[in-house]
Amino acid sequence: MTEPLVVRGPGGSVTLTAAALSRLVAQAVITVEGARLRRPRRGVDLQHADGRATVSLELSAPHGTPLPELARTVQERVAEALTRTAGLEVDRVDVEIEEIT
Repeated sequence: MTEPLVVRGPGGSVTLTAAALSRLVAQAVITVEGARLRRPRRGVDLQHADGRATVSLELSAPHGTPLPELARTVQERVAEALTRTAGLEVDRVDVEIEEIT
């Protein structure tokens, strides 16, 4: 399970819960045409420490989709979302395509 992300600053702290981080990843995935998280509640593993993150996720994709291209686009969108929204530097986004629909 993803740990909450706590960002501390001079005015206090902001906590992003594990659910919020997973939802952020899920929202990034659905911006990619044809990509779908296979198990939205359990299909995302996000680990973070010292402002850096790694993500593993399981996808479902439609038959006939160029899978390497789909996976690369998902990797880019997830990394962009986590960097822009949560301030995390993303080391790696591992995509596993579990199902062809």
